[in-house]
Amino acid sequence: MASLVIGLGNPILTDDGVGVLVARAVAAALPAGEGQQVEVAEASIGGLRLMEMMVGYARVILVDAVVGSGAPPGSVVRWTLADVGERAPTQHMASAHDATLPTALAAGRRLGLALPEDVVIFAVAAENVAEFGDQPTAAVRAAVPRTAAAVLAVLAGTEAGEATTR
Repeated sequence: MASLVIGLGNPILTDDGVGVLVARAVAAALPAGEGQQVEVAEASIGGLRLMEMMVGYARVILVDAVVGSGAPPGSVVRWTLADVGERAPTQHMASAHDATLPTALAAGRRLGLALPEDVVIFAVAAENVAEFGDQPTAAVRAAVPRTAAAVLAVLAGTEAGEATTR
C-alpha cells in the first residue's frame, strides 16, 4: 500500500510550520528502503492543489497546525475527513482554489481520479501562527516527536486507536 505523508504549513510562521517539522521527523525515522512504500512531502497549499498531490496513493496522512480548536497549545488530535467537514461546513468561496479538502476530494472522485480512501489528519493545536519565526513555541515544539510517533504508528499499523494525544 503506497502511502504519502504531507506536512502542511509555512515553516517561517512560528507554529504554522509544525506539519513541516513533523514531516521531516517522519522522513528521518523511516527505515532505509521504505521510500518505495512511503513518501514524505512538505506543502503550503490546500484545496484542489492538495487534492492533486494525493492522486495515486492508497493512504495519505496530513499533519497541520490548527487554530481556535479550544485545545491547549501542543495538543494533538487525530481527525478524519468527516471531522474536517464538520469543522468547515460552509462552502462560501471566491474561487475553486478555496475549496475545502473534503470538497476537493469529492470533485476529484467525480472526475475519476485515483484518490485515497484512507485519509488521516493530525491537527496540532497552535499557539502562535501570526509572527515570523523558524521555531515553534515550546508547547508545539514538544508535540513534534509525539506527532511523528503517531504518524509512524499509523504507517506501521500499530496505532492504538486513540483520537487524542497530549
